Amino acid sequence: MAAAPVWSVDPRTGKQRERVAEEATAADVDAAVQAAHRALPALADRAARAAFLRAAAQRLEADGERIVAAADAESALGLPRLTGELGRTTGQLRAFADEVEDGGHLDVIIDRADPAHTPPRPDLRRYKLPIGVVAVYAASNFPLAFSVPGGDTASALAAGCPVVVKAHPDHPATSQLCAAALRAAAADTQLPEDVVSVVHGFEAGVELVRHPRVSAAGFTGSVKGGRALFDAAAARPRPIPFHGELGSLNPVVVTPAAAAERAEQIGEGLGGSMTLGTGQFCVKPGLVLVPEGADGDRLLAALSATLRATAPGHLLDDRMRDAFLAGIAGRAGLASVATPVAAGTGEDERTVRPGLFAVAAADLGAEHELLFEECFGPVTVAVRYAGETETETETEAVLGRIEGSLTATVHLGADEAAAGGGGAARLVARLTALAGRVLVNGWPTGVAVAPAQHHGGPYPATTSTSTSVGATALERWLRPVVFQDTPEALLPPELRDANPLGLPRRVDGVRERPAADGAARGAAAG
Repeated sequence: MAAAPVWSVDPRTGKQRERVAEEATAADVDAAVQAAHRALPALADRAARAAFLRAAAQRLEADGERIVAAADAESALGLPRLTGELGRTTGQLRAFADEVEDGGHLDVIIDRADPAHTPPRPDLRRYKLPIGVVAVYAASNFPLAFSVPGGDTASALAAGCPVVVKAHPDHPATSQLCAAALRAAAADTQLPEDVVSVVHGFEAGVELVRHPRVSAAGFTGSVKGGRALFDAAAARPRPIPFHGELGSLNPVVVTPAAAAERAEQIGEGLGGSMTLGTGQFCVKPGLVLVPEGADGDRLLAALSATLRATAPGHLLDDRMRDAFLAGIAGRAGLASVATPVAAGTGEDERTVRPGLFAVAAADLGAEHELLFEECFGPVTVAVRYAGETETETETEAVLGRIEGSLTATVHLGADEAAAGGGGAARLVARLTALAGRVLVNGWPTGVAVAPAQHHGGPYPATTSTSTSVGATALERWLRPVVFQDTPEALLPPELRDANPLGLPRRVDGVRERPAADGAARGAAAG
């Protein structure tokens, strides 16, 4: 039986652009994983890994015009947005190269033997090793930054793990171009090309998570798809870690003081955030608590005007457009739900218009559960809560129905933000229980790639406590090991007393940071 073809499709027209590849068979997946496993020892050298990551960034930039054009043709996200996304992608590759050279991710801890300790303590030396071959499932909404060359791939490679990527069906041509760039970068730095490979097809994704040589997986996508893979990872004879980003409502709370001070500014900002990328960001604000009364009315009026002025946009594929239209129809049919701005199809019927639903907090019942689920696309739900004296009671009732999110945002008045404590502090603490990133007087769309960043949250936002963005993302692909009473000659270089690689470490409870030139020598040697 012939393998099914993989076509690149233009979401603006719905027409096939080109035949890119064939769906991978079980034998193809096995070959890719086995080749990745054989390449694992080549990534042990930190200097080679850092050079490879920087070479990958250079290769992507060198072919950037063609990559961005393909991504736009397959996603309709626009050249400016995708040019910025390419810069983010190459930037995070270089950032991970810096982390590799620093060596702090190895988390070296040495506790020397102490016979006087109660009980007596043996010599213990701990660091972290690559976990093995990593399966990465590419996201639809970021064809570069969360796809073949994206954060999951970059962090896994930085940790020393080969990667097999299951390409997203929305951008197969872009995936092939990016994979070619990464494999060429591997060759440039004398590494096996099979440190990165790509497979296509739904069944290939299932085979990948079940393969006995796959040691961990990273996923960004829907709750349904991610949960199925998560369950498959857990059901293996040898279960593996599955770091999945599944779904997020990203609640926003606007206090009465904030609405009084800057209703129009907040309404316009919300409109820009929820329609960015045609509402296809994983951190899009999907539910907003707005006070009742004139100030809240002004905020929603500004939001509504912003939405009406926003041009219709394309969603990533027909399936997502159909799901969006079904989602807004289901919400519009709920009792007591108003539609200040009606979302729907655009004039050419391949685009969608942004929209807004509104409902009083007091009217929310069990039948409104749909409002607390993510609707992927340019729509949000405004929940109007009662006056200042009832604020905490009604907001708590609403927040109590929201599951874990990637982000949670609060807009405070100037005095609330400056004074601290009181209701503002309680609200920030309440939102902290819901999300992995808490924002004050900002908008969640736009995830800075920085060492302190955390992109994750309680389930269903993610299936683990880890982040997929920022320096600590590579911790997902490492496992700790400790050596006890091991002779110096048998210890890995990272754990020897002389610290020949110049690593940051903690020795007998004291943190040590080698001189900069020592760290540089260590990176070159290790």
